[in-house]
Amino acid sequence: MGNSYTGHLQSTRFEEVLHNSIEASLRSNTVVPRPVFTQLYLEAEQRPYSHDGRGDEDEDEEDGSDSNSPPIPYQMRPPPDGSCTTDGFCQAGKDLRLSSMATESLEVAPGFLLVGAKSPSVPDHILVCAVDQRFLPDECGRNALLGFSGNCMGCGEKGFRYFTEFADHINLKLTTQPKKQKHLKYHLLRNAQGILVKGPPICWKGIGKIAQEFLVNKDTILHFMRMGILLYKRIASATLQLTVFVCVFLSVGHGTLPHLCGNLGDVLVSGLLQKCYLNSQNLPRVYEQYGTAPIQPISTEMLILLTVYYLVQLAPDQAPLMEDLEQIFMRSWRESHLTEIRQYQQTHAQIAPPLPCLAQPLTPSQLPWLAKLATSSCGEGVLVLDTAPSLAEALEETFHRLVDGRLSQTNYVVIICMNRSQEIESCVVVTGKHQTRALAESLLSPSDCVREIIHEIIEPTGDSPKMYTLSIRCVNTSYLSIEYYVEWHEIRPIQLAVARKLLSHVCAIADSSTQNLDLGSFDKVEFLICVPPSEVTFHQVVLHLWNSGLLRELGLDQDCLSVKEAEQYVVKLNQSAVGKINSLIQKSKMNPYTLFILVHDHAHWDISSGQCSGGDSSLGLVDSLLNCRQIRDAPNILTLHVTSFPFTLQTQYTRISPYNEIHWPSGFNNDVDLYHEKTKYFGVSELLETTRSGSGLPLLRYDSSFESMAAALEERFPKLHSAVIRTHVLIQHYSLALMVTAGGQALQALQKHISVETLEMVQCLLNTSQRCPSRHGHMLLLRIPSPALAAFAHQRLCHVRNRLGLHKQFEVILGDPCSALTVGKHFLDQLRVWLKILDPDWAPLTYLELEALPCILILTGMDPLGESLPRSLKYCDLRVISCWSLQRTTLEQELGLAAYLLKTKQDGQHGPHARCDLSESDPEKLSSTDNEDEEVVVDGQYSKTRKHERILSRDSSISLLSFNTSLNNELPKLGNQASPAGSQHPQSDWTPLDPDKQPNQRQQSKSTSSGSSSTRASPLRQSCSWARNLSRPPVVLLPKAVYDLITTVDSSGLPKSTSFLPHSAVEWVSSFRPLLSKMMTCTEQSLYYRQWTVPKPHHMDSSNRAEGRTDNFHPRKLLLSGPPQVGKTGAYLQFLGILSRMLIRLMEVDIYDEEDINSRKSHWFRIQSKLVALLCFWMPFDYTIHDPKYEDISTVYSPDFTPNSNDGNSRRQEDVYLHRRTARIKLSKYAAYNTYHHCEQCHQYMGFNPQYQVSPNSTLHAFTFSHLLLGEEIQLYFIIPKSKEHHFSFSQSGGQLESMRLPLTSDWNPDAIKSPIFTPTTGRHEHGLFNLYHAMEGAAHLHILVIKEYEMAVYKKYWPNHIMLVLPTIFNGAGIGAAHFLIKELSYHNLELERSRRVEHGSRPQDVWPFIILADDSCVMWNSVDVDPKRWTERNVSLKQVLQHMESSPNITQYGLCGMRKWSSRGGGAGQQKDPFSRGHLHDFLLLNVDLTPPHLQMTDVPTTIQPTQYICAPDSKHLFLATPAQLLLEKYLQHTSHRLFPLSAQNYSHPVLSVDCYLNLGPEVTVCFVSSRPHSINFSTTGLLFSGLLLYFCDSFVTPGFLKKFQFLKGATLCVICPNRSSLRQTVVRLELEEEWRFRLSDEFQTANAKEDQPLFFLTGKHI
Repeated sequence: MGNSYTGHLQSTRFEEVLHNSIEASLRSNTVVPRPVFTQLYLEAEQRPYSHDGRGDEDEDEEDGSDSNSPPIPYQMRPPPDGSCTTDGFCQAGKDLRLSSMATESLEVAPGFLLVGAKSPSVPDHILVCAVDQRFLPDECGRNALLGFSGNCMGCGEKGFRYFTEFADHINLKLTTQPKKQKHLKYHLLRNAQGILVKGPPICWKGIGKIAQEFLVNKDTILHFMRMGILLYKRIASATLQLTVFVCVFLSVGHGTLPHLCGNLGDVLVSGLLQKCYLNSQNLPRVYEQYGTAPIQPISTEMLILLTVYYLVQLAPDQAPLMEDLEQIFMRSWRESHLTEIRQYQQTHAQIAPPLPCLAQPLTPSQLPWLAKLATSSCGEGVLVLDTAPSLAEALEETFHRLVDGRLSQTNYVVIICMNRSQEIESCVVVTGKHQTRALAESLLSPSDCVREIIHEIIEPTGDSPKMYTLSIRCVNTSYLSIEYYVEWHEIRPIQLAVARKLLSHVCAIADSSTQNLDLGSFDKVEFLICVPPSEVTFHQVVLHLWNSGLLRELGLDQDCLSVKEAEQYVVKLNQSAVGKINSLIQKSKMNPYTLFILVHDHAHWDISSGQCSGGDSSLGLVDSLLNCRQIRDAPNILTLHVTSFPFTLQTQYTRISPYNEIHWPSGFNNDVDLYHEKTKYFGVSELLETTRSGSGLPLLRYDSSFESMAAALEERFPKLHSAVIRTHVLIQHYSLALMVTAGGQALQALQKHISVETLEMVQCLLNTSQRCPSRHGHMLLLRIPSPALAAFAHQRLCHVRNRLGLHKQFEVILGDPCSALTVGKHFLDQLRVWLKILDPDWAPLTYLELEALPCILILTGMDPLGESLPRSLKYCDLRVISCWSLQRTTLEQELGLAAYLLKTKQDGQHGPHARCDLSESDPEKLSSTDNEDEEVVVDGQYSKTRKHERILSRDSSISLLSFNTSLNNELPKLGNQASPAGSQHPQSDWTPLDPDKQPNQRQQSKSTSSGSSSTRASPLRQSCSWARNLSRPPVVLLPKAVYDLITTVDSSGLPKSTSFLPHSAVEWVSSFRPLLSKMMTCTEQSLYYRQWTVPKPHHMDSSNRAEGRTDNFHPRKLLLSGPPQVGKTGAYLQFLGILSRMLIRLMEVDIYDEEDINSRKSHWFRIQSKLVALLCFWMPFDYTIHDPKYEDISTVYSPDFTPNSNDGNSRRQEDVYLHRRTARIKLSKYAAYNTYHHCEQCHQYMGFNPQYQVSPNSTLHAFTFSHLLLGEEIQLYFIIPKSKEHHFSFSQSGGQLESMRLPLTSDWNPDAIKSPIFTPTTGRHEHGLFNLYHAMEGAAHLHILVIKEYEMAVYKKYWPNHIMLVLPTIFNGAGIGAAHFLIKELSYHNLELERSRRVEHGSRPQDVWPFIILADDSCVMWNSVDVDPKRWTERNVSLKQVLQHMESSPNITQYGLCGMRKWSSRGGGAGQQKDPFSRGHLHDFLLLNVDLTPPHLQMTDVPTTIQPTQYICAPDSKHLFLATPAQLLLEKYLQHTSHRLFPLSAQNYSHPVLSVDCYLNLGPEVTVCFVSSRPHSINFSTTGLLFSGLLLYFCDSFVTPGFLKKFQFLKGATLCVICPNRSSLRQTVVRLELEEEWRFRLSDEFQTANAKEDQPLFFLTGKHI
């Protein structure tokens, strides 16, 4: 029988019921069939009425249930004996499963179709059957004959006339009545590969069945769905006249979602809206600290009303965003409680009483009326339903409206009702086609999206768009070869600055007190760079590493002789990385003195937790490898995460400390200008600025024609994913554009089917390469995230290109991260010619090597994985990227494909107009000329050319090839010699240039570069678009939805996309968060995300807080962030290099390496001691100063020394300390260290363990003694750690400090030093070499730091286990001479106290050890010298050996002062022997006998800006006094004006100034002759020596008139008498009878220019008569 739809009787229904009743009566022995009329009429009254007047079909569901009648029980007939009963097989034992028969060749009888049957016993398989197509419905669900006719495709049996019989044969094993409508599910089709796949479902049921599936059944609960957003996929067909259901977005805002029954397989659930409501009703925690807050959250009524207002203002093509809704709620709450919030901000101690709200609260009765009022302005776009008593009935009414087609113009239905408890229940149903598609696709994860697209491609639904078939052919043209030249660029200043920042942070980790990194223990660096699993990215980093010279610098180049071998230092993060990471862990254990750097590049990729991989080995691999316990606990592994999008790692549970973040200097606040960069970064901000500049075409655009066509197809094919539709439209556009461009006027009519943008890109792609003699061209990037769609696009575009005969005009390349690049032979040959590569097996490995190759690059992968693109990229076609993946990382990394660097200026020959495209005043603005130079293809012609040239590559961090075109034959050429066959890259191209070995080549390279960038026009440059347009950023095409999002600016002034969730793996802490500010720095943005985001459970940091650490930060993790393509790779490679150099430097030290001044040849005496360090009795003292650091002071006169004016040693005074010669030597194991050195042996010595902390384990003790010279008591303070108290003696009564214990001369301990070591220091708490543990070989010693009072706290912090002597406050401005004086006086006073104490214990006073050591804080190492007339041998010794040797020397107590010679590289070698250091001035390291040496007061030079005329003034004058010590003013005056004070002494070595009992520096022009007035002192003979002056400083009683009359003076010689006051000055003149030989004037009396309370010094000058 046939079906007829004529007449008023529904014959189809009648015949079907009749057929079913007859079949049931024949096949069943136990069930009485229901009457036909009962089935037709009586039971039909219980069924809902469909919109076309037909009752629903009485079809059982999958589980055999029926809402109107009990299911018909069915008992299968027993199978024949010996037949097969296995599920999925027929009774003949043949396999019927689709998975088994997909590739078999099946014979289908004419008129039969292959269909798929579903069996409850094998739900995961489809059984292959052949059914007569007459008994199957058409696409509208009609015209199917009743009955059945089928064949078995397993055994081949034919002629089954009843479906029940057929079901038994194929072993369906049913428990309900077999029906073809229920068990024959799908059409089966062959795909392009000839594989049998599941096709579209068989449309058995009419429209009425669809309505039943969405009805709300309040009595029978078949499925329980959690509250949230329900997405009903639209059920429609391309030929369906009436679309019954659209995609429904069901969101419960308040109340409980009623239970739904029916076929819910097409229902998706999300809780976004309800979560938004809940977050918006949680008050910020900041207000909870004040107790019970009077501020109430936003009301339910207001939430619903604001939601309605938000939906009303949305554009027809705009989808709702939860971020927008949250911000609306937050702004509303703040505005309604502005007064209360300000009250809380002003007071914290007392809670203000609740203030009345400015607006009256919204009541439930007002809500529906106000909501309807709000929707009145949008027509039917938003509908408010408020009459239903419950959500269930309201939803049922909504579904009836949908069935009836009354919501065709409605996008949103807002349901508001009151439940029985008088509580508001609300629900939003989104019915708009565009909106529901957007919401449905936004809920798909990237992996879900890929699976759905693959499903739609492999299993077509029959409604896919069709492609044009192409048969037009184009004539191919030949090309000319072009020569390329290689330019190796140096590291950019900003990259070096970032590398130094990284190094600084590593040093900060080492310097911290946590002891997490001991840099001093490492002697080398090794590294491993981890990159995403992208072949291009992998080779890109390998080539950059190879060309950076890092392997050679680290000494790894010996084992790495080719690029292939360099791959061992880079690893892709897939399963192959497991072995390399484990190997690194093992190497770190075996090499504790090697610092391993693990660089995690593109660190925002794969942040999944290893615990939530769910069996997927590709997920969570990064977490399981890089965050494993072995790496976390290894003390010599440091992890550096590098990313352009750090916000994925900046959450509340992050493992990276904010102090370990290094951010790329921002152009926003002109940080880049500090580094004198020759480049400007052009990124997302600059792209957006072109849309607002108003001059020329913006670089960022959307294609309105394409959007219209895609939207029309989305309406037509509702079940297809938008990516599938947009890809099909894009391929069609490119195909037609290729036809139009290649076909000439014959196909111009097709232009109306192509967008202008697509046609422009294709014309540019073809025409530029045809016009260039060298066949240069541009790259067109086509971004298709889905690998399946990308492969399809690649196949179709290659097919179209080949059919048109354009296969030699441009290449179509599939950029799949999982596979290597594949380039056709023709284009490979072209690249080899350009690069001068003779190796026939060479092929490009990175996109950078495709420079100037005309091509379409189809870049696939759900996310870009760090691939850098060449500078020939002209168009970025992003029209197919997801419009609904609304995360900041997702959007910005797609736009980052177009980022690159611009040169800011050209060479001087290019003139003043050759400037950067970016404005210097605002780095984020484009100049007006930027868009005026836009190159637009109009009728095949170029309207303008571009002036600027881009540098090297789009990622300047990749130091690969810089292609420079030879514009004329006069340019010098580089790399003329080709590489030998078999090498992967030519030596001239891929081997880093050695500046020492190849200076000429480097110079040629630079000249070539400058020549190629010249602005002088040439025929080649005029015809080559690539050569003209190297400095222009590419044009970027976006989907309109994405374009609208990123070009819309929010209230903070930033693009709207910046306020989106950073990544799908994190979530906001609260809706009450501020927006990002445009003025925020990168550091402030980091703190923002650390405060307001938390990781989701599948984020790898989600478990970080539960691991027990208090700070949650890993101490050896660093994060480097910077914009895409800015040069981060070059920066971290540079960091590895300077880190290695720093570790080498940590094992080395710069020491002064200076030649002695005032040198002379004299006989030297051999000392029997191996250590030449002692004075001998019979050797005269050498008065001449030989230390070069004293070159700017007065020379001490010696009768047997004559200065040589031509010795070349004289230098300007300001150059003495600026240009001191140094040498670098390796530290020995006996070196002294500063605070940066940490090792296990030093921990106790340094006192960093808790038991050695300063407070309360250090005590402050006062020590007071009197001194006649100072005229008052001196009070010093000792800071003594508990562990060092045994060195001191305390009173038994009050614990007062009595003395510092001194050993006896006879004491001897091989593991101890007897002499106390005093080290004066100021301002060198970090760099002073106070760690003497290794220098002393662990021997016991007493070491005292002498510090100034104001530096006490900082020295205590850095050196908690050291004894400190704090000088009085009055010495804060004094120099090291004053410190030496106080140390000597303190030591003398302490010696007397110790002698008294020792006498009480039976020892003699002379038995107490009288020596102390005065050591400079920069003494680092000590050498022993073996003196031999033929050889001078030095070796490193410890300070312990030196001191024990000195202390054990015979008669050592008879020496007053012992010291050592400074090291010099000129001390050894043939003919370079020097006198042993046995007599002369001592400095830096002194062994001082405090019992034998007289007191001397010395002051060191202190830098000052006071002019010489301000140092002194006349007594009792009104001169402006200075707050400066008098001694310092006097020394400065004498030093700078001595040539005027002693005019006869200037440059006159033979007539020195006589200085009695004191040496004062009179400047380098004046020579001083020192004599002592002590009775037993030994002075050289001055007979016949005429002095040019006399200096008397604080003369004591030993200076008499008779002593002075021994010396003779020149006529006119100058006398200078210095005394502490005017009275003593007059008394000295009278007592020494000076007026007899010297003439004085009243005007010759002066005083130092300091205040009276500072006790100025007075002096008198006179002339010799």
